[in-house]
Amino acid sequence: LVGSEMCIRDRSDDLFADVGRKIQREMAESGVPSFAVAVARNGEILWEEAFGWADLQRRIPATVHTMYSLASVSKPITATGLMVLVEQGKLDLDAPANCYLARDSRMEVWIGDPEEVTIRRLANHTGGLACHAHFYQAEEIPSKPPMEESIRRYGNVVTLPGERYRYSNFGYGILDHVIARTSGVTYAEFLRREVFLPLGMTRTSVDIGPGLAEFAAVRYADRDTPIPFYTTDHAGASAVYASVHDLVRFGMFHLGQLGPDQKAILSAESRRAMQAATACMAPVNPADLNLRPASCYGIGWVIDDDDLGKRISHGGGMGGAASKILMLPDEGIVIAAATNKFCRLPWQIENDILSALVPGYAEKLAAHERKRREATAKNEQIAFAPVSELLGDWEGFVRTYAGEFPMTLSFKESGDIHARLGNQLPVLVVNAEFSNRYFSGSMA
Repeated sequence: LVGSEMCIRDRSDDLFADVGRKIQREMAESGVPSFAVAVARNGEILWEEAFGWADLQRRIPATVHTMYSLASVSKPITATGLMVLVEQGKLDLDAPANCYLARDSRMEVWIGDPEEVTIRRLANHTGGLACHAHFYQAEEIPSKPPMEESIRRYGNVVTLPGERYRYSNFGYGILDHVIARTSGVTYAEFLRREVFLPLGMTRTSVDIGPGLAEFAAVRYADRDTPIPFYTTDHAGASAVYASVHDLVRFGMFHLGQLGPDQKAILSAESRRAMQAATACMAPVNPADLNLRPASCYGIGWVIDDDDLGKRISHGGGMGGAASKILMLPDEGIVIAAATNKFCRLPWQIENDILSALVPGYAEKLAAHERKRREATAKNEQIAFAPVSELLGDWEGFVRTYAGEFPMTLSFKESGDIHARLGNQLPVLVVNAEFSNRYFSGSMA
C-alpha cells in the first residue's frame, strides 16, 4: 500500500490518526486500490487524506484532488443544477415533466394522471417509473441511442405518481435531459458553468471532461483488474466524477458554509427545499450501496432524523466506484469519501470519523446499531408465505417498446414462486415481498 497524501488544516491532537490506520487496514484486507476522504466542520476543512493508487498499472498515487466516479452521489449534484433552473424561472418543480420533453419522446403513463408525473416527483423517486438502468461498455458506447429514444422505450410510469417511493436511476436520466433541453446547452456544460465553476469545483465533471483524464482514478474490479470506461443512459444519476476536496466543499455549500472562492448559486430557501423530506422511503437491502435503509428523500438528498440526529446524505456504488457524502446540519459537519472499487468502506469509515469528532456519538451509535440488529433479526424470522388469495397461476403480460409478451406467475403452497415469460422455461422468483398491495421479486 502506497503512503498517503495528506492535506490538513488542523490536526494538532492527531484526531483522525486511528481512522487513517483503520482505512489502511481495511484497504489491505479488501483489496481496495485507493481511498480518499475529507472532513469539514463549520466552514473549515479539518482533514483531507488519500491512500493508495489512483492507477495501479502506472503507479499514480491517489491525492485529495484525484477525481473519482461518484455513481449515485451524482444525484444531489444534478438536483442542484435543477434548482438553479428553478430559481432562474425556467423550471417549475410541480409542473408535469412531460411538458419539458419533446412531443414524440414523452413518458408513457400507464396508470394515473400524466399531469401528476412532475419534476419534483422524478427528483424524489415517486414519479411511478418502472425500474430501468442501462450500462454501455466501451465498445457499445458508439451505438448508445439518443435520450429521446431511451425515453420512448423505457419511460414507463407503472404505479400511481406520488403513491410510493421507488428509487429510479432513469428518472434522474430524464432530469438531466430536461436540464439540457431547458438550458439550451448539454447537461455536462450546464453543470460546469452553473455549478462546478461557481463553487470552485475545478476537479469535477460529468464523465471525464476534456483535459481531466490524468486526474481521474481508474475504476477497478476484483483482482486489481481495470474496468474499461463505461457510461449509462442516466447520466444525471451516475456520471459525475469529483475529488473529495471538491465534494466536501459541495456539501459545505449546502450547509450554508460558503468558501471564499465560491459563489452562492442557490438561495437558502432552495437549499432547505432540497433537504426537506417529501417522500417516505421503504427499507431497502442493506447490501445495496446506492441507498442504505433510511426514512425520507428530498430533492436529491436522503434525510435521516432519528436518535443519531439529523443527517443529510447520499451514497453511490457501481462497478469500480463507491462514494458517500454526509452532512450533519446541527453539528456543521460534512464528510466526503470515495474509492475506485465497489466496496462498503465509505459507509464504514464515516461512523469512525463521527465517533472521533462528536462527543458521545460512539455510545449513541452502539445503541442505534443494537436496535437495528434487533429489528433485522425480527424481520428475518418472517419468511414470505403466500396467502390463499395468491395461490395458483396469475396470467398477464409484460409491455415493452417491442410489443407485449404473455407472462405467468405461479404461487405454490410451499412458498415457491415460478415465473414464465412467453415460451421461455419457468424460473424461480427470489427475494419475494408482498406489501401495500404490491408484489415484488427478482427472477433467478
